[in-house]
Parts: sequence; structure tokens; C-alpha cells
Amino acid sequence: MKQKISIIGAGTGTFAVNLMKDLCLSKGLDESTISLMDINEAKLDAVHRFLTRYAAEAGKHFVIEKTTDRRECLQNADFVINSALVGGYDRLFKGWEIAKKLGYRFGGSLHILHDEAFWTNFGQLQLMEEIYHDMQEVCPQAWYIMVSNPVMAAVTYLHRKYPGIKLVGMCHGYSGVYRMCDLMGLDRNKISFEIPGVNHFVWLNRFTYDGQDGKPLIEAWVREHSEEYFRHIDASNDFGPKIFDLYRRYGLMPIGDTGTAGGGSWGWEYHADDETQKHWNENPELWFKVIFSMNADRIQSILDAAYDDSIRLSEKFPMEPSGEPMIPLIEALACDHGQIVVVNIPNDKSYVEGVPTDFEVEIPAWVDKDGVHGLHTKPLPKPLLACILRDRVAPVETELDAYETHSRERLVDLVMMDPWTHSRRQAEQLVEEILNMSGMEEMREYYQ
Repeated sequence: MKQKISIIGAGTGTFAVNLMKDLCLSKGLDESTISLMDINEAKLDAVHRFLTRYAAEAGKHFVIEKTTDRRECLQNADFVINSALVGGYDRLFKGWEIAKKLGYRFGGSLHILHDEAFWTNFGQLQLMEEIYHDMQEVCPQAWYIMVSNPVMAAVTYLHRKYPGIKLVGMCHGYSGVYRMCDLMGLDRNKISFEIPGVNHFVWLNRFTYDGQDGKPLIEAWVREHSEEYFRHIDASNDFGPKIFDLYRRYGLMPIGDTGTAGGGSWGWEYHADDETQKHWNENPELWFKVIFSMNADRIQSILDAAYDDSIRLSEKFPMEPSGEPMIPLIEALACDHGQIVVVNIPNDKSYVEGVPTDFEVEIPAWVDKDGVHGLHTKPLPKPLLACILRDRVAPVETELDAYETHSRERLVDLVMMDPWTHSRRQAEQLVEEILNMSGMEEMREYYQ
């Protein structure tokens, strides 16, 4: 079925390639229009050329457009995917350097030393709402698919402010289940799972393998193979000793960004000091260095390949499912290929017991032509629910209150919730220095 899929922030090469792979593998979206929008013309041109060549090699008949004008991109869209990052990573990194100077550490610092830093969230929330306003004028019936962070705060904020909005947040963190299966030598095609929680804090609450309870398989692997495995990995690995210690403590496996070595990784106590991190083979600095280096190298290889006609792109970048959930969602909605997709939506029907009903949750949903239908999940253990409310819900509620009331004091309250804040003066200084960074004039004025 012909659809128009508009992509805001399309210059991110890796994301665009994953999207094209999945489009080429889709059963019902051939001849659709893919409209690419980005303010970086060089990257936009390269991605447009890459996708045009890739689709031709695959024998697909997509109409692939490019523009630097957002409203032009949105014209007559059926689906709008937002993958943009205001200020880019440079703004994030500059804020990190200020935070580290003031005593903040990677590990458990979700609103400071992570990609949900409060100063990047500000620009993101503004852009996300501006795109929605444009959509209401240009393509009011389109679905809004949010893949940029902060997914949790944005889904919560926009659904509260605009009841009935056709908005779904998406994150590929759930695919950590498949990486776990690969690690343990399990066939991905034989698993069934459930990972309820909130974005960047999800847990493997149900896991079956070949129709049987899969937990004994996890237990057996931990018992028989984990120690040998730990001896051969470095501190940038997503499945290190900390992940399995969290599994031991709570009885459920943390998935995706929940407990990785990255700065936002939950469980600040594993990062209390360098000696503790070494004990758990954790090194967030190395983790981020590897992740950003890999992404930069991959994006550059994509941009270079776009202009190298001697390369057959579909061989260099094989046409295999990417693991991203966007195209499965679109195909289910547009072509009525009903299927279960992991989504971020409001908890309005208490899909995850104990999370506020007007707050975002990440859950499996049945998606078909009639919409996105969340599925109720098995209740999380009460200790984990308490952690969700303390470490994820409470900070986001404080951040959104600061945003809606233009309150700098409430912004300081948000920083006070960080595990590395030891005084209000420290929090005030961080906020002050962040707002005085170059490029933050609008946020500084906003929080006067």
C-alpha cells in the first residue's frame, strides 16, 4: 500500500540505512514515498543518494525525496518519524565536561551524564512539540513516531497536553533480548518474551524458549558459562558482571539501557568509585567512546559508500532486518499486517501495574489497522516498581514541571535527585554553568 513516510533528522546515516533495509523487506510498502528532511545539506544529499541506490538494487520502487524544509517534508504524510537531535552531540558533550568538573560521575546519572541530559531534553521537547503543531496544519491524520530521546518524557508530556494525539514512542533497547539469546547460543526464532517497564528501564519479565519456560536456560548458562565469559570481555560489553548481579538481586534480567555500562546505566552503586567499577568490569567512559566511535565510523562509511559507484550497497550493507521497530509498526498500521510490536505509550489502562496511568510505559502492543492496543503485562516485583517510581518517574515529573512552569528552581530540584549531587549549591552551580554555555541562550532566557 502506498504511504508517505516523512523522516525528520534523516541525515543520521545509520538510522536511515536501517530504515531502508526494513522497508525493502516489508511486504506491503513498495511504491511508498520516503521524504527525507535535515538541516545538514551535505548529509542529507548523501543519505538521499544512498537510499535511492539501495532501493534500486533491491528492486523496490520507492519515491525518495529530500528537503531542508520541515513543512514541505510533512506535506500529506501518513507517518512522521522524528529522529532529530537539537544541537547535536557537541552540546551534550560540552555539558558533560561541566558536570564532570563539578563532581558528577557516569553511572546512574540519567538526567546529566546520559543522552537524556536536561539541557538536551529542553531543545528536544520544544522541537517535538513544534513538529506536532506543523503536523496539525499539514498532515493532521498522520501518525507521529518518536525515536529521538527523551522518549519517556516526550510521550508523557505530549499525550497529557494533547489528548488523542496519534503518537507512539519507539526504542530498540528491547532487542537486548536477542543479544542475550546470541550470547547463550539460543535460537532467536524460538523465543517469546515480555519486557515491561518505562523507557530505558525494562526487565525480562516473561521468557519462553521453544514453548517452555526459558528461565532455567538462563540459570544454567550463568552457572556453567558466565565466569569463563567474563574473563574474555572488556569493560565496554553490554552483558558484563553487573548485569548478572542485577539479575541475581531482582530475579529478572535488565534489558537494553537499563543496566549497560553507559552513563545513564542504572545502579549508581556499581559506579561509586574507580575501584568499584574495576571490580565489576565497568567503564562508562570506554563504553561511550566505543559507542560513539562505532557510530561515527559507520555513518562515515555510509556517506562514503553513497558516492562510490563501484560498491554494490546491498552487499556491503546486507538486506537483513535491523531490529528497529518503526517499519513493523508502520506496516501493521498501514497494511493491516497485525503483529506485536514493543512500543512506548501512556499507561492509561494500567498495562504496567503501579506506574501512574498518565505516564509513559514501554510494553508489547498488538498493532493493526485499528491502532495500537497495549497488552497488560505480568506485574513487576515491588522492589523494581519502587525503583521505577524513584529513579525514572519522579525525575521526569520534576523535569516536566520545570519545563511547563519555566522554573529554574524546579530545574535545580531535578539535579538534586541525581545520585552524585551532594549539596544544593553544587546543583545550582551546574544549572548556572549549563545555562551559560554557548548556544544555550534560548534556554537561559526560558528559565529566567
